[in-house]
Amino acid sequence: MCDTCGCSQPADAVTIRRPGEPEHHDHHHDHDHAHGHHHHDHPHDHHHDHHPNRDIAVAEAVLAGNDRQALLNRGWFAGRGVLALNLVSSPGAGKTTLLERTIADLKGTVPLAVIEGDQRTTRDAERIEAAGAPAVQVNTGKGCHLDADMVKRACDKLQPAPGSVLMIENVGNLVCPALFDLGEAAKVVIISVTEGDDKPLKYPHMFAAAQLCLVNKVDLLPYVTFDVDACERAALAVNPKLEILRVSATTGEGLERWYDWVRARHAAASRGA
Repeated sequence: MCDTCGCSQPADAVTIRRPGEPEHHDHHHDHDHAHGHHHHDHPHDHHHDHHPNRDIAVAEAVLAGNDRQALLNRGWFAGRGVLALNLVSSPGAGKTTLLERTIADLKGTVPLAVIEGDQRTTRDAERIEAAGAPAVQVNTGKGCHLDADMVKRACDKLQPAPGSVLMIENVGNLVCPALFDLGEAAKVVIISVTEGDDKPLKYPHMFAAAQLCLVNKVDLLPYVTFDVDACERAALAVNPKLEILRVSATTGEGLERWYDWVRARHAAASRGA
């Protein structure tokens, strides 16, 4: 895996806290949680003499361990009727602003909770709580993505209510989060018009793994060079089943269709509990 970006760091390098709580490293003891607990088989080898076969074996072990915990997470969510959505994007695409607007607009109709993923600070979790939803912050240190075990540990602290929607805002990155199943019902990839309209072709694995693509910041189209039609064609070439919505988290344009998408899946998850 990507040793240099922190994917193989020990689990106790990750901190999980509510806004206002002091930073301390979680030593990752068992919490006797209903959906179990698994350590990842991350090697702590800092040598740089990489061998292809060994690297492949390490990657497979990491992903296999993650997939086992993701399966447990998925069962835990299903048993409580919780709809878990994994929001992924490049940094600055507008995930947190979208969540703030979604919380404000759905308040009183759809119960929401949020797991925030960033390398440092609790700023996004503080913004989410100010918007009116409970949140926990996962600080990944050097890590470039959330994994299923981090989500399990965050749920231990957050305890999303039965029948709620859990929004998991992943670390800003279109590479590693595509590989790591968190136990979510769907990945929602967000791209903004301030990026390149060829992003789906440059990062095909993420768009192939997603069920919904939100093209955000469409209010800025008069001021940028971004071909929305070309972006959508590229995304559909990678994933013909991908749903695509054009939205602006700032003005509210197109957000009702996003809310309808969330409501429909929330209703289905609640019925399945």
